[in-house]
Amino acid sequence: MLDDEAVLIRDAQRGRLDAFNRLVERYQDRVYGLAFRILSEPEAAAVAAQDAFVHAYRHLKDYRGGSFRAWLFRITANACYDELRRRKRQPADSLESLPGADQDDGPPLPADTETPENAAQRAELRRAIERCVQALQPEQRLALLLSDVEGLNYQEIADSLGINLGTVKSRLSRARASVRTCLQGVAELLPPAYRLTYSSD
Repeated sequence: MLDDEAVLIRDAQRGRLDAFNRLVERYQDRVYGLAFRILSEPEAAAVAAQDAFVHAYRHLKDYRGGSFRAWLFRITANACYDELRRRKRQPADSLESLPGADQDDGPPLPADTETPENAAQRAELRRAIERCVQALQPEQRLALLLSDVEGLNYQEIADSLGINLGTVKSRLSRARASVRTCLQGVAELLPPAYRLTYSSD
């Protein structure tokens, strides 16, 4: 797949629109998903995703190798933050309506039988997680989404955001610590393995 992608990128850089369109088809859901998580509005996310692909096409000559996904996510994040700056606001809505958002991105929560009570608790926990993630600083939230939702490694995140590895690790560490602390307000909804324990040392 990566070899195929390299061919598509090379052909697109040579001006073949059909090759670029295949790249768009491959990444359009991921790009829209990231835009939606940042902007929290379907229409705004769709516009940002379109802007990102237009920018990517116009600047394909600037792509110098490495993770194409990370390069594309960086363009997407910039398009989203341009929109946020224009609106002078912060994202605040739900992540739930994102396509594929119903799939677990972390360790699966144990659920032998999905009773109505279990379903209600799971929905409440999802809302709590969303609130905690949305409460993060934008830079921390984006790093967390790229790592724990999109699956980028530290170097890919660094390339995507144009920052160094130390900054990536710092942002992720702070984001995860903030989310863990935030979730202690609903600790009764968490499986025991997910609950924080404090040492008396």
